[in-house]
Amino acid sequence: MSETEVTIVRVYLHEAQAHMEDMLRYLHDDAKVRGVTVFRGISGFGVSGEMHSSKLLDMSLDLPVVVEFFDVPEKANEIITELNKTIKPGHMIYWSAKINL
Repeated sequence: MSETEVTIVRVYLHEAQAHMEDMLRYLHDDAKVRGVTVFRGISGFGVSGEMHSSKLLDMSLDLPVVVEFFDVPEKANEIITELNKTIKPGHMIYWSAKINL
């Protein structure tokens, strides 16, 4: 089994932000990253302290969303630089990992 180094990037958003669709389009069409997953949370809050949660009676959902992707470190660093133009500070984390080939 062989391995390769990658950088995993996780971006924290919520559904009301318009960033997600543009980000996914960029990651797929332009950056062509190796893999992307979007997780939809059932509850969460950030620096503002405003709680975002799903309740049976909610008319519009504004749930937490996590966009996670990975690629080789050089490519991931270029993408991080690009995303920093639109993503608020403190909403993106990244770390090194290895994948099996």
